[in-house]
Amino acid sequence: MANCIVNYGFSAFILFVWMAINIFLFVYFYFFYDLGPQFFYTRHLLGSALPWARAPAAVLNFNCMLILLPVCRNLLSLLRGSFVRCSRTMRKQLDKNLTFHKLVAYMIALMTAVHTIAHLFNLERYNNSRQGLDDELSTALSDLADTKNTTYLNPVRITNLQIPTYFAFTTIAGLTGVVITLALILIITSSMEVIRRSYFEVFWYTHHLFIIFFAGLVFHGAGRIVRSQQKTNPPHNTTFCKDRPDDWGQIPECPIPQFAGGFPQTWMYVIGPMVIYLCERLVRFIRYMQRVRYKKIVMRPSKVLELQLIKNGFTMEVGQYVFVNCPAISQLEWHPFTMTSAPEEDFFSIHIRSAGDWTDRLIEIMKKVPEGAEGPKLGVDGPFGTASEDVFDYEVSMLIGAGIGVTPFASILKSIWYKFKDSDPKLRTRKIYFYWLCRETHAFEWFADLLQVLEKEMEERGMGNFLTYKLYLTGWDQSHATHVMVHFDEDTDVVTGLKQKTHYGRPIWDKEFEQVRKENPTSIVGTFLCGPEALGKVLEKKCAKYSDVDPRKTRFYFNKENF
Repeated sequence: MANCIVNYGFSAFILFVWMAINIFLFVYFYFFYDLGPQFFYTRHLLGSALPWARAPAAVLNFNCMLILLPVCRNLLSLLRGSFVRCSRTMRKQLDKNLTFHKLVAYMIALMTAVHTIAHLFNLERYNNSRQGLDDELSTALSDLADTKNTTYLNPVRITNLQIPTYFAFTTIAGLTGVVITLALILIITSSMEVIRRSYFEVFWYTHHLFIIFFAGLVFHGAGRIVRSQQKTNPPHNTTFCKDRPDDWGQIPECPIPQFAGGFPQTWMYVIGPMVIYLCERLVRFIRYMQRVRYKKIVMRPSKVLELQLIKNGFTMEVGQYVFVNCPAISQLEWHPFTMTSAPEEDFFSIHIRSAGDWTDRLIEIMKKVPEGAEGPKLGVDGPFGTASEDVFDYEVSMLIGAGIGVTPFASILKSIWYKFKDSDPKLRTRKIYFYWLCRETHAFEWFADLLQVLEKEMEERGMGNFLTYKLYLTGWDQSHATHVMVHFDEDTDVVTGLKQKTHYGRPIWDKEFEQVRKENPTSIVGTFLCGPEALGKVLEKKCAKYSDVDPRKTRFYFNKENF
């Protein structure tokens, strides 16, 4: 339990507060509309569907206020910098921005479904009352506003039979509701993992329907189709007058009831986040206009492109990432890439693996650029902070990369090399465990050079135990296995040329965590992953399992890269 509190406690608290606010809003507004005397006649027309429509609307307002904030990258980077003196727990929450963004989106989808279904029932009840199919009171309420000095309660003003679709496409509330719902359906369905991974462009473009979604949201309440009874002089006594609709306006106790729609409130919830997001896009546009120069273009094995770039005023920290745009491919698409260079270098570099249409086209374009020439124009937005920024805050760090997921750790290992070279006294880290899992041998080639340099540097300084690295090959064929057997007795590995031999298969994580705990009995160990979600779930459980309840002993903190 103590381990769970350490790793998930604050996240659970944030989730609890968010859920508690949602529940409070739903319950409060449900009873507000279900018991409020000003909605007595409205409830008579609509029944229980009234509170079931309005309570989700309140929850929607709250969550639509939140949905944009987790994707304001510059705002998050600013907050992350502000929390640099705070606990690492606070900064870890900012790294879970996309998880929270998805949770809020799920709540919006659920409440939209409830809100829409309830209003469909409301529309049916409105229509039936207007046609005189319900009781005498409902008919009298629906007939209001047909004469002078009266206001209407029933927004359906046509006495001949009206189908719901007519109302949906001829009123502000109906038309904007249809647009909002369609936009939301497209956004959510295109965000499914299978589509986002296989057809990123579909996900990217449909996600920008949020502009239409918010525009419709702002105007949706202007229709004011849910109306409440207003105070009159003399007052209209609903208890006495509800059974005497023929006496309305004829006796002092029963003046004709007056109704008005509520003031639209949604825009007040979303205007602040919309302004913040507009500022966010303005900052991105300014960065896009800043010139990016090429220092070097290198094609690495396994269809990996390395770009070494220079941008005036650009500063970075280890493990950070940037968004890259290539107008020659698409004016609108931006893709995230972790930087592989160190802050001590006079350029920043990214490694791009062939993983889709956009990356394939970029690699093809770069292959055609003559050596030493400038490549196509690039827009670079960032840098943005990630969990890997905190790696030097731990005495001991476990770095786990899978495939191209090694990129943030390339930056970290390069920075360590520079810190040792410059004898940086601020370096608190005393031990690093590095694990890299790859499916094919060629993927190791572009990173092996850095490991060789580090290996040599540590030996010369008598710090061979500072860096423990293990490379795992998870896919091979018979010819490779035969080649390894023939050269098994050589001092260096046949795949990487390093003294540390490559392991075959996947790590036995229980064994690895047990070893780290044994070698560091009183340390706080930061575990950093850049890799698939399935591996992240495994490592998160291992961190909880092997953390000691006693705070004086070994504790593991799990951190994962999120884009």
